[in-house]
Amino acid sequence: MEKLRQWATELGFSQIGVADVDLSSAEAGLLAWLEAGFHGSMHYMQAHGLKRARPAELVPGTVRVVTARMDYLPKGLASDWQAIEWDRLSKPDRAGVSVYARGRDYHKVLRARLQTLAQRLADEVGPYGFRVFTDSAPVLEVELASRSGLGWRGKHTLLLSRQAGSFFFLGEIFIDIPLPVTEPETAHCGSCQACRDVCPTQAIVGDQRVDARRCISYLTIEHDGPIPEELRPLLGNRIYGCDDCQLVCPWNKFAQRATLPDFDTRKVLDGPGLLDLWAWDEATFLRLTEGSPIRRIGHERWQRNLAVAMGNALAAYPGNGLSASDRDAIENALRARLHGLQGSGGAGREDGQEAGCSELLAQHIEWALAQSLTRTSLPRT
Repeated sequence: MEKLRQWATELGFSQIGVADVDLSSAEAGLLAWLEAGFHGSMHYMQAHGLKRARPAELVPGTVRVVTARMDYLPKGLASDWQAIEWDRLSKPDRAGVSVYARGRDYHKVLRARLQTLAQRLADEVGPYGFRVFTDSAPVLEVELASRSGLGWRGKHTLLLSRQAGSFFFLGEIFIDIPLPVTEPETAHCGSCQACRDVCPTQAIVGDQRVDARRCISYLTIEHDGPIPEELRPLLGNRIYGCDDCQLVCPWNKFAQRATLPDFDTRKVLDGPGLLDLWAWDEATFLRLTEGSPIRRIGHERWQRNLAVAMGNALAAYPGNGLSASDRDAIENALRARLHGLQGSGGAGREDGQEAGCSELLAQHIEWALAQSLTRTSLPRT
């Protein structure tokens, strides 16, 4: 294990453990969560069923799972980074992007390094069967990580560590060799309910139970349809993911900085304004999100999320630092897109054709415009 830990550290992992594959005690909770419909439109969760809790069925021959965590807080964050994040969420014309999504896609980073780690083990012990995962298959990642001693499942369902809070990614290597298992961690949340209390949509419906249908991360990333109208005002300026339950958690005073430059914040995602991001046409979106986890939601959903945030900004006027000119600029940009024009300036496409506005996006733009309390600055069409 010492050699394995050394190799893992060299590859940028912060901690590793080894779990057994008997997760039968987690099956009842998984079934209850699915039966309650808390998975929303993530139908693949139900399709895989109990395979998530049965690693040896997912990869026949598996007898152990090597678990790994990798810290992702960008190195450049200031020491008062949590206060800065809360401040950004309080400014209606700014865009809230989850910290994990501001750098390179973690799937790409972890998968390659897990593969290298598994191969180093093979070089040491000889050929063996293995398969690597990182949020990419029906795997109970938090369950395996907690059983292998990387931390414990917090009330918000994320893994928590006394040494590193929760700002880290998880990955696994399913193996067919019986490495010695590592001891599990005990829970240290106590009576604290800060994560449950702070959730904007009250998506944490019980200790260690989240209704994804209300979760902002689900709504802005996984959900591909209309965002329910009753939840839109609660999203504020969060356009991709939500970190509130992590930001408020006392254990994240111990959150560790990433050792890899992959998770450094991209300049375009370093405190951007809503209008800056709204001006991206699809080609710009694809270019600036290349290699980013954001790219997978596509330009339409990106603009859907932005439209909701812009509507919430209009609803905040006057107040929260939003000026009349800010309001007018947001309204102009929304109307220009609704009427098939590109960008906040209302310029048409270079080929002279109007850019169509899908029914999904039009619905959210119309909702956003309806949030403006004072609508006299622009002619109404």
